[in-house]
Amino acid sequence: MPFPIEAIQVDGGSEFKADFETECQRRRIDLFELPPRSPKLNGHVERNNGAWRYEFYASWDLPDDNLDHINRWIDAFADEFNTFRPHQALGGHTPAQYLHSLTAKETPVSHMS
Repeated sequence: MPFPIEAIQVDGGSEFKADFETECQRRRIDLFELPPRSPKLNGHVERNNGAWRYEFYASWDLPDDNLDHINRWIDAFADEFNTFRPHQALGGHTPAQYLHSLTAKETPVSHMS
C-alpha cells in the first residue's frame, strides 16, 4: 500500500484467525471484527467478491488445473479491475487512480530534516 495500514476490518471467519490476529498485534495494526451475519457492514468486500464470482470465475473458461496458468489469468483480471476499470463507488475512478489521489494530497516530507 502507498500508505501505512493502521486498521483492518474482518468478518470474523476462522480460516486463519489466530495467526492473523497475532500478526496484526505484532505490527500494531488495530483489528475490528464485524458481528456475525452483517454483510451490509462490509459491502465493499461483498461487491468485490461478487465481481470475482460473476465477472471472473463464471465468465472465463480457465485453463487446466496448473496453478501457474491460473495465476496468470487472476493477475490479468486483478490488473484490469484495479488499473483500467472505473468504479462507481470511487466516483468513476479506478482503484489505482483513487489511491494515487489520496497520496497526492499528502504533504511531502521535507528535504530539510
